[in-house]
Parts: sequence; C-alpha cells; structure tokens
Amino acid sequence: MNSQRFKEGYLHLANGDKFNGYIPQWQNGSFNGEVVFNTGMTGYTEALTDPSYAGQILTFTYPLLGNYGVANAESWESPKIQVAGVILHELFLHPEHHAQHETLLNWLKQQNIPVIIGVDTRALTKIISSHGVLLGAISSQKQAPKVFHDPNKEHLVKKVSCKKTTTFGNGKLKIIAVDCGMKMNIIHNFLQFPVTLKRVPFDYDYNDESFDGLFISNGPGDPALCIETIKILQKFFKQHPNKPMFGICLGSQILGLALGAKTYKLPFGHRGQNQPVIDTKTHKAYLTSQNHGYAVNEKTLPKDWYVSFRHLNDQTVAGITHKSGLYEAVQYHPEACPGPEDTHYLFKKFIDLVEKNQRAAQE
Repeated sequence: MNSQRFKEGYLHLANGDKFNGYIPQWQNGSFNGEVVFNTGMTGYTEALTDPSYAGQILTFTYPLLGNYGVANAESWESPKIQVAGVILHELFLHPEHHAQHETLLNWLKQQNIPVIIGVDTRALTKIISSHGVLLGAISSQKQAPKVFHDPNKEHLVKKVSCKKTTTFGNGKLKIIAVDCGMKMNIIHNFLQFPVTLKRVPFDYDYNDESFDGLFISNGPGDPALCIETIKILQKFFKQHPNKPMFGICLGSQILGLALGAKTYKLPFGHRGQNQPVIDTKTHKAYLTSQNHGYAVNEKTLPKDWYVSFRHLNDQTVAGITHKSGLYEAVQYHPEACPGPEDTHYLFKKFIDLVEKNQRAAQE
C-alpha cells in the first residue's frame, strides 16, 4: 500500500480476534458496529447506501471492489452511505468507467465512512459463519476498545426513516408507503404502475386517511424496537380489514410482530444477491436479494397465516401470507438492484389486488 495514502490499521472483533490491514491517512480513531458480510459480486454502491445496513460494518466477500467507481446519486438507494464501516480485501484506486462520478475511496472520504483494506475477508467470513455476527471496530489503534457498541440496542429505524411525508406519482391508486429505511428502487418499482405513492415516517398514523393499499418497507435493526410502527399497523387491521397490505424485509418482521408472532436474531443473517427461496404452494424456486439479520418464528404465527416462502439454505421464513390473500410480506427484496429480478412480479400482484379491491368498493 502507498504509505502516502495509507497507514496500518486494525479490525478488532469482540471475540478477541484481530485482523491487520491498511486504513487511509485521514482516518483516525475507532469506529464501532456489527460486523456482517455480503456475498454479492457487484452492487457495492447500492449496498453501501441501503438503509438496512445502518449500524453495521460491512464485509464484502468479493475480493476486489471499486473497479467501476461510483456513479451519481441517481443510482443510490438513499441520499448517503448508511454503513458504519467497510471491510475490503483489495480496493481498485484508479477506475475508468463511463458512468463514474467518483472513486470509491474518495466517496468514502467525502462521507467520513471508515474503511479497512487488505483484510483476509474469506477468513473473516468463516469466523462469522461459525461464530455468528460479531461486534467489531475499525481502528488505528493496536489495542481493542474496552467496550464494543451494539447498534441493535438503538432504534435504528428512527434514524433512517424520512422526517416528513413525500408524494411520488399521480396515479389513480393511492398507496401509503411506511418508510422504515426504504430503498429508492422500491419507489421506482411502484412508479411503473398507476399509483400515487405517499411515503410517510415510521411513526406516522395513516389510518384516518383515504388510501387504497398499504406498504411497509425494509429497514435496519431489531424489529421489536419499532413499537410505534407495530401499533399503527395493528390499528390498520382493525380499521381497514379489507385493504391490501404488502411488506418487504423488515416489513415482514413488523407484520409478524403486529400479528402477535415473535421474531429472533439469525446467527449471521442473509445478505447477498444469491439467496434461494421456494414458494411453498407452487414449489417454484427463486433467487433473491436479501439483507436482514432477524426472522419471524413460524411456530408463533396465528392459524390464519401461513409461510408462503421458505429460505432453502436454512429453512427459515422468507415470506408470510394471510389465508385470504389480502396481506402478504416477504423476507427478501423483489425490487433488487442490482440482483435477480425473479420476484418482480410481487409488485404487480399487489397492485392488481389493490385495483380489484378498489373496483369492488366502487360497485
């Protein structure tokens, strides 16, 4: 590493393990978070700006990053980088790409995001895979911090949710979209249909408004801390028993909690663009993009709900649906960008249900 740009740095893990690497000269101090890994081969820009990664130090298992630079903000999933830190094996410093707006290193510097380079990310991933996710710190100090901060004890959704309502589109179908850390590509997918999408904060009570369907977004952290969102959703089921509802990722966990089910923390989560799930009714398998650390405990689901999708690697819940078909949520990202488009049809399925419901209400 060029000594004019980099110096020795360290990744400290709460289990006592330490990895040597290099950090930029401008980076000083210790930066804490939950160390997780993502198996995607592309899409570092989208991953870094995904609000679901708030509070987490993201390890990229793909060995080389930065080779196509960073495009402008139109391709980002939110207005800024959301991760607490970045762990890489090798960083490409001089990319040349037609859509490049900035290099990855400069982008991280501009947003004051800590990074460590030269880490054996394979060995680190093996540790996480066997031990489970670990609290960690990227540091310029050889000694580990005495205390590792746990971001899952914070209300991370409150930090990443929008602060005011915003409306997108001007279609005939009014959809309330609860922003728990919503990715921009979800909005792009909805706008392919005749909708007026009203994005609202996580604690916004929409129940006394006029709308045709409800959407609960993805987001970071422990879903059990989203008490306000859960209570408002419970109110929705009482006041609007015939309105369709759709959720993605954290939205699936919030739905489960609103029903009285329980959630639990996965050992190392599901993060990447190659996560296989199966439709439990059609037995058709799909490749999906996923980014979550919690799941719904299917044994605690009410009897009028069933597991609609199951993760093929560990058999965990990847989707839940009400027997009426009116309410559904999935534990993956059908809007994935980049990533497989196998499950884009779920947006159309939801919109078709909303349209059908609207026609029935008008008759």
